[in-house]
Amino acid sequence: MQTVLISGGGIAGPALAHWLRRHGLRPTVVERAPGPRAGGQAVDIRGVALDVVDRMGLLERVSGVRTRMRGMSVLDPEGNEVHRSTEATYSSGRLDGEDIEVLREDLVRMVHEHTRDDVEYLFGDTITAIEEHETGVRVDFARRPSRTFDLVVGADGLHSTVRRLAFGPEEPFTHHLGSHLSVFTADNFPGLDNWQLWLRDGDVGFGIMPVRDNSELRVAFGFESGPLPDHLREPGALRELVVGRLGALRWEGARLAEAARTAPDFYCDAMAQIRMDEWSKGRVTLLGDAGYCPSPLSGQGTSLALVGAYVLADCLGTARGDHRTAYEAYERRMRPFVTANQALATENPGGPASEESVDRAKNGISLDA
Repeated sequence: MQTVLISGGGIAGPALAHWLRRHGLRPTVVERAPGPRAGGQAVDIRGVALDVVDRMGLLERVSGVRTRMRGMSVLDPEGNEVHRSTEATYSSGRLDGEDIEVLREDLVRMVHEHTRDDVEYLFGDTITAIEEHETGVRVDFARRPSRTFDLVVGADGLHSTVRRLAFGPEEPFTHHLGSHLSVFTADNFPGLDNWQLWLRDGDVGFGIMPVRDNSELRVAFGFESGPLPDHLREPGALRELVVGRLGALRWEGARLAEAARTAPDFYCDAMAQIRMDEWSKGRVTLLGDAGYCPSPLSGQGTSLALVGAYVLADCLGTARGDHRTAYEAYERRMRPFVTANQALATENPGGPASEESVDRAKNGISLDA
């Protein structure tokens, strides 16, 4: 039975582990965090990715925790409503569609619960070195003894450790899209009832949506910026940068700035895509954001992760131990789908891609090769 080490315990990694078990392989998932990560924005499951969730047996559970937005308002910099819609929101698209919007932490929790009984999880640890030899890959960990696996998969996000160890520094693969995004939790100070607010003020803007039965908000704050210097990429510096930019807003800036200052789930990173000519090297391959991050601007990161996990496991199962053949088939099947979905992020700078483009991209692959 082939052993596969998966780096990353978010969505892509555990989803891959599920499908690898179905194909008779033995996965191990290593995750830096002490447990499934909480926090994060609402994410979309669209098109073919819904079929993947259905085949996992999770569609009913996921549908049960979907967001229940009634619509959205667009505000001017002073907080006055200039547009409203009860048909669609910027975060999820049409409200009467089949696609599902769900909090990232809910999906992470469900996929982990679905796999934890027959998948080995190594929480609170990370890979520090990989050394490939003829019959396997020796992996060093930060806290655990070294082990050897048949294959290694990097499903560890935009700043993938596996990608850095196997392919080198991330800079050649990172394509900055000219902005940064911060996500954090706040009190529901406007008293929103399943209703989103969106505001833009110069080169900054935000969307806020109520979650957890309207008991709290998730704030997604974006600001235009090229790549930041190293000293501003540290977590503390990023937080202070966001706090300062929020504080300058004319509508509710002080309240949002204080929420960002104290939020335990504060997140901020560049809006960027990962573009690589090859996702595999030897016995190592990449999955999801680690290999082909489309950026949150596409709305398709979660769907690419879920579909990529299904296709990679299918290719490994079909290849019967021949990882070279499996990886070639994985890239051949996934690359057109990835290209179409990454294009959504750049089709309409400053706004969403067209419904027609989203429909083509989200359904642009067959699960049955």
